[in-house]
Amino acid sequence: MITVSVAERVGVIELARPERRNALDVAHCRDLAAAVEEVLAAGVGAVVVTGAGTSFCSGADLDEVYSDGFRDALRTALDALVAAPVPVMAAVNGPAIGAGTQLAIACDLRVVSPEAVFAVPTARIGLAVDPWTVERIAQLAGGATARALLLACDRIGADLALARGLADRIGHRDAALALAAEIAGFAPLTLRYSKMAADRTGHVVDPELLAAFEACWASADLVEGRTARTERRDPVFTGR
Repeated sequence: MITVSVAERVGVIELARPERRNALDVAHCRDLAAAVEEVLAAGVGAVVVTGAGTSFCSGADLDEVYSDGFRDALRTALDALVAAPVPVMAAVNGPAIGAGTQLAIACDLRVVSPEAVFAVPTARIGLAVDPWTVERIAQLAGGATARALLLACDRIGADLALARGLADRIGHRDAALALAAEIAGFAPLTLRYSKMAADRTGHVVDPELLAAFEACWASADLVEGRTARTERRDPVFTGR
């Protein structure tokens, strides 16, 4: 479930699936995109995305990540956050893993609790994040951080995330809501322009890179990662 509320021109979107640590499946991705439309229709000046319980988002629901519709549904949700004409803030209240990191970086700002952790361990299971995600991480936190997350599958805690630029402030949900309320009072046209300009600093359009991304999702290694999870063993990748 995803809950939506609006107060003081701030829309709050909460992933409310704590029994699965707010993992995203197709339905929740679609609901998230719809929730963005709902709060924007209410005339908010800022949006806060957060998670219920102790996790922000544990990533893709592994029961659905291999389904045909998941990538498109996730992309639609991320695009809705990026395209929102008002600032969107992630109140990262705990681990943001895989798709959780993607969700956090699709937001314009990140206020992270001391318990927050970012990780993109796709190489451990044979999946891949799209080129936009790689570029966005590098844009926010630098190429070294992108490589650490994607190649070494490092976990980056709140303090290091703040030092690297992956987080903007350390604080809990109330701090994120206070910042969002302040931002909602700023000049809307200036905010919209500034967000648009920042988002257009670079775009990945390299066909070779896109082909490499698609190859990951069509690989035997992806099948091996899925099978190994089902069989509760370590995957054995072959690079095919």
